[in-house]
Amino acid sequence: MPNATTRRTFQPLSRFSAADRRAVRVVFTDIDDTLTNEGQLTARAYAALESLRQAGILVVPITGRPAGWCDHIARMWPVNAVVGENGAFYFHYDREARRMIRRFDQPDAVRAENRERLAAVRDSILAGVPGCAVASDQAYRETDLAIDFCEDVPPLPAPAIDRIVALFEEAGATAKISSIHVNGWFGTFDKLTMARRLMDEVFGIDIEAENHAVVFTGDAPNDSPMFGFFRNSVGVANVVDFRDHLAAEPTYVTAGKGGAGFAEMAEALLAVR
Repeated sequence: MPNATTRRTFQPLSRFSAADRRAVRVVFTDIDDTLTNEGQLTARAYAALESLRQAGILVVPITGRPAGWCDHIARMWPVNAVVGENGAFYFHYDREARRMIRRFDQPDAVRAENRERLAAVRDSILAGVPGCAVASDQAYRETDLAIDFCEDVPPLPAPAIDRIVALFEEAGATAKISSIHVNGWFGTFDKLTMARRLMDEVFGIDIEAENHAVVFTGDAPNDSPMFGFFRNSVGVANVVDFRDHLAAEPTYVTAGKGGAGFAEMAEALLAVR
């Protein structure tokens, strides 16, 4: 079984066999720079989500984006559920009951306490790393602190990003680098753990036993646990920009970047169904 320290040789998506593609029943996908291009969700990528779901494949975004956004995504996108804030929770909208099911890793009181602790870390980072900023979506977050290094601020150099990570870790927080933010939180949750819980509790799927039936698509270092675990992991082309920072690499890489790469992967799955 692959694990989060796995190093692989990038293979083109064309090496993903028809038999393996035909077995896929679940698609997990990152959002930023995996479904999007230059910060925008394209029509082609959105249509790919819808086509996968119409084909009977479960579709679940696994993202660092905030709870407020994830409520909207779970309700209004053609997806079956969403895991947000790097694994802090999952949201599943029961369309028949018209009810949102929300499951958090941490209880309300712990999240409230941790937000106060993160406020002190925020002040330390803003003072210690010129040019960074609190992410514009922070107001909609329940669990973590997102520090922007290139979304709405001029891109920071790698040493500055590393310094943000170091300041989180010096405070005892977990820190992960996405393509746009460094996200920090107090706790042990991650994308893979919450994805496992979602599939078990909502869909009755054991991703350990059904590893071959899952594809994960991503682009950044915070996707490494997913890349390492899923044998059919796919990086969109821009993942190569982070190769030196990946603890685990995807098995396959698309020719297209961002949403174009995701659509390429989806079309490859649909072509054999």
